[in-house]
Amino acid sequence: MRGAAARNLSVVRPTFIVAEPEPEQALSSRKLLLETFKFNVLTSHSVSETLDMVRLFSNCNALIVHCGLPEFDGGEAIKAVKAAAPKLSIIALTPTERELKWADYIVQSHHPQELLTLVQRLFGDPRREFTQQQ
Repeated sequence: MRGAAARNLSVVRPTFIVAEPEPEQALSSRKLLLETFKFNVLTSHSVSETLDMVRLFSNCNALIVHCGLPEFDGGEAIKAVKAAAPKLSIIALTPTERELKWADYIVQSHHPQELLTLVQRLFGDPRREFTQQQ
């Protein structure tokens, strides 16, 4: 594409920061799932890396954080996230059903379809939106 047609084409996909303590296993499967459905995914593996990413990419749509991430207990880390990006939705992944007051949404970590259904409900389906733009 060249000229005016190229300048008028804009694709804005929902973007997520996925923070997970186990980069080789669960993160790659979640990243693959979300990217397969045309979501943009940034990854982090520690609280400090997550906070850096939230500060750099404060316009992301959501932070998807596994409750097993050390030091991410809803205290100081969540306060820092909310200070850097007040509108950022926080989706907590947990292996068991439990209440987390700091999370906007809670999804069981072993149910990828539940995570996909939630993000599509909240942010739309980028595959459908891209098809409609063409």
